[in-house]
Amino acid sequence: MTTTRLTRYDRSMLRLMNDRRAATWYATAARRRLVVVAHVTLSLALGGLMAHFCLAEGEPLWAAAVMAVLLLPWMVATGVINSATRGLLELRERVLDERQSAERNRVLARAHRVTTLLLVAAAATLLITGGIAGDAPKAYAAPLLIAVLATHWLTPLWVAGWHAQDEPADDVVGAEATGR
Repeated sequence: MTTTRLTRYDRSMLRLMNDRRAATWYATAARRRLVVVAHVTLSLALGGLMAHFCLAEGEPLWAAAVMAVLLLPWMVATGVINSATRGLLELRERVLDERQSAERNRVLARAHRVTTLLLVAAAATLLITGGIAGDAPKAYAAPLLIAVLATHWLTPLWVAGWHAQDEPADDVVGAEATGR
């Protein structure tokens, strides 16, 4: 952390992100990765339902209802990933120490590379589809771009959750040796 005074918001967010009451949800790398996979799956489902809601003719109100139901587990998974990374992407830069700041930069760089590849794939898909059909698929351009934007927004969270390290084990042997 820097010598800048922390605001009340910074202190409350730091306390929230370092709360270990739900640590069993992300105690191992396998659990963290399972939560990331669940979050990606829920994000895809929400995106698909949103596209259906916007593109379907008739009254696709069932899609809005299912989106509302899926939003709660999506928010819980987001919170678990944020807790597993100790708020790496949610905390302000002045709250992070040097190691966390370097890790944030690594995560953002990885996420940027992934997002760049997704943007290239999305553009190529639209161009190829438009070339085969003789006209760009205009109805799908906006949902695809919104999906890529959402992916761009969420990829750092997924990368951080996927690469989060295990908490260091308590040094019981060292503590016993020093008499603590």
